[in-house]
Amino acid sequence: MSGSPASSTSILVTAPWLRDNLGRVKVLDCSWHLPTANRSAKHEFARAHIPGAHFFDIDTIKDLTRPDLPHMLPQPAFFASAMDKFGIANHDHVIVYDSAGVGPACRVFWTFHAMGHDNVSVLDGGLPAWTAQGGETEAGPETAETSHTTQSYIAHPDQRIVCNYADVIGAIEELKASAGAHGRQIIDARPHARFTGAAPEFRPGLSSGHMPMALSVPSSEMTVATDTSPAVLKRPADIRAAFEAAGVNLKRPIIASCGSGVTAAVLYFALLNAGVDRSALTLFDGSWTEYALNPHSEIIIDAPTKSNSS
Repeated sequence: MSGSPASSTSILVTAPWLRDNLGRVKVLDCSWHLPTANRSAKHEFARAHIPGAHFFDIDTIKDLTRPDLPHMLPQPAFFASAMDKFGIANHDHVIVYDSAGVGPACRVFWTFHAMGHDNVSVLDGGLPAWTAQGGETEAGPETAETSHTTQSYIAHPDQRIVCNYADVIGAIEELKASAGAHGRQIIDARPHARFTGAAPEFRPGLSSGHMPMALSVPSSEMTVATDTSPAVLKRPADIRAAFEAAGVNLKRPIIASCGSGVTAAVLYFALLNAGVDRSALTLFDGSWTEYALNPHSEIIIDAPTKSNSS
């Protein structure tokens, strides 16, 4: 892939391609770390980022009316105002990346899809691949590109790829009634130990475990470490094999979930790369946090929990 901006179907781009096309795309650093990591993605951005990139903070570009749910989709007008500050127009090809390789950038990729902006791609291997393959970086904090006195970006929300709590409960009921044979499958991207209940959630007071009928597909199974990055996306055949090994039928509709909606987007992105049609995919925006906080939710524990955090 070289020479010209990728089409809307080229959702994965390489560092050499981005280097050749840097002046023709808009770039967003979407790095994020778990609260337990004691790292600041914003400070790391200020130290080094791809030239011309802006910092998309998923902890602030979100639904600010839901403090109990950390990463819910922002309101369309709020998302549009952020795009205006970044100098991004509806027609722009946007490249998203992160410091993990292939991780939080996928959440922003899905967010663009949910806002009707399909011309978005993920940088395979992220910032590590960029620097390892000779890409230059620049320093400096996030700054707005425009005065945004008038709004030019217009979001066109696509609710077809967004799933809420009621949708999940309906899917569980249909799966139970058919012994898993019919209905939307629920796949969980959290580490397997949190899925089974063997390890606790890192959010205080939140139970680990999983939804009835859910299948465990940790997001870490979608990537592989290389000499240029700790995580690049696996080949489509290997992605499909990982899902099929977990019992997922790739010909049936899928709901992706995780802790707060971040790593579920890695599954969404991987499935698209593996050839699964977007019309079959949705993401549970509130994910496990919303589900487990609801006192009416049924939580399955497969193993005793441990007292140490994960």
